[in-house]
Amino acid sequence: MATMSRELRFGVLGAGQISRIACQEIKRHGAARIVAASDFHPGRLSELSAELGGLRTYPASEALLADPEVDAVFIATPNAFHAPLALAALAAGKHVLVEKPFATSAAEAAEVVALAKRTGKLLSVGMNQRFRPDSQRVAALVRAGELGHVYHAKAFWFRRAGIPKLGSWFGNKALAGGGALYDIGVHLLDLALFVMDRFDPVSVSGQTYSTFGPRGIGEGGWGLSERSHATFDVEDGATALMRFRDGATLTLDVSWAIHQREPDRMNVVLHGSEAGASCYPGEHHRFGSGEDADAYQTTALAETPLAYPHANRFHNFIAAVLGTESLCVTPEQALSVQRVLDAIYESSRLGREVMLSQP
Repeated sequence: MATMSRELRFGVLGAGQISRIACQEIKRHGAARIVAASDFHPGRLSELSAELGGLRTYPASEALLADPEVDAVFIATPNAFHAPLALAALAAGKHVLVEKPFATSAAEAAEVVALAKRTGKLLSVGMNQRFRPDSQRVAALVRAGELGHVYHAKAFWFRRAGIPKLGSWFGNKALAGGGALYDIGVHLLDLALFVMDRFDPVSVSGQTYSTFGPRGIGEGGWGLSERSHATFDVEDGATALMRFRDGATLTLDVSWAIHQREPDRMNVVLHGSEAGASCYPGEHHRFGSGEDADAYQTTALAETPLAYPHANRFHNFIAAVLGTESLCVTPEQALSVQRVLDAIYESSRLGREVMLSQP
């Protein structure tokens, strides 16, 4: 756990929609302040600065990273720049919080993790779904042994029409690295591994699909990016099966666009030998006992104390840098998630199961 005695001064790399949300969350922490931002788009940069009451603004990230008044950076650029900017920020002596996905390959991610260790700077990836109170309570149930052996879990996020702004960088592989898996699939993959308390699958079998985006169907309209990329060459859906050494399994299903009744449905569901649980909403499922032995019980999770009561990824990162809280999303966990994502794409490309070597 890092220690600092003063407030944490943030620089933001990227002035898009995510950064605007992030800055409001950072501002709510009493020991943090946003002092600078960088983006190649002057309009977005000036709008973000105006929203925050004035910032030092830099068209180039190199100038922001050279600013001695910046202690930490939040990286919210197109995915292809996450790892290169994280490396540059760590080399410049900054703590780093990266928007998901961590990188566009496990090799890139491993390089970032290694540099963070060498520099002694804090590194994390902003996996916000872990911090939801229900997610924290399901994780606590597992760690307390309430579910017994979790032998299977299902994670899914199906959007009927949720492709982020067709024609923007989100659908361009050179900038995005991947599609639905990198945008929303990574959230539920990370959450499932977190609540299971297992980041060590040994094999992955996966398949990706590009069914709607190439036809201009299924737009959700998210983001401020321009429609400057005519080619849609990422996946808009994916499925995967992960196996663990003891025979436990996890399935992941994700779509940006799909034919279904509901506009949006998602969950992480755990099946244990003694009980089950779900994250959306947080519920505990089990057979009854005693006089209620014949009744199956589904109960909402109790208002138990939370490990991270602020329920906020930025507040956890700030507290971890300041030395008042443990880091929830560790670099090693983020690297494991990236290895699984790599394996899903490789399995789809090869048409077979892919074995994962353990670090």
